[in-house]
Amino acid sequence: MARPLWMAAGVVLFILGWIGMVMPMMPGFVFLLGALFCFARGNPAWETRLLDHPTYGPALRDWRAHRRIARKSKYAALAFMALAGLLSAVFVGYPVAIVPISAMALVAAWIWTRPE
Repeated sequence: MARPLWMAAGVVLFILGWIGMVMPMMPGFVFLLGALFCFARGNPAWETRLLDHPTYGPALRDWRAHRRIARKSKYAALAFMALAGLLSAVFVGYPVAIVPISAMALVAAWIWTRPE
């Protein structure tokens, strides 16, 4: 039996994840992980469908089983964060851009320290 609140949260996170996959400067995979968490509690059939997805399923299964990030994914995430930091510095300006650049630097350090 599906639990409506978990399902609703999972659907919202799933939609945000797909938006994040095509929009720069918005994390997509993190939202898919959240959707997976919610679907595990709300509707296991949807959880299985997400884990069996041909593109994102292997990375989701790898994270769930071993808490690791593929080297190619790490490089892509770090490159896009560097680009986002550069764009923030150029278009937002010095005092304000320090906040997102600092946040991205912390996230980049966390990503870099995850096993491959």
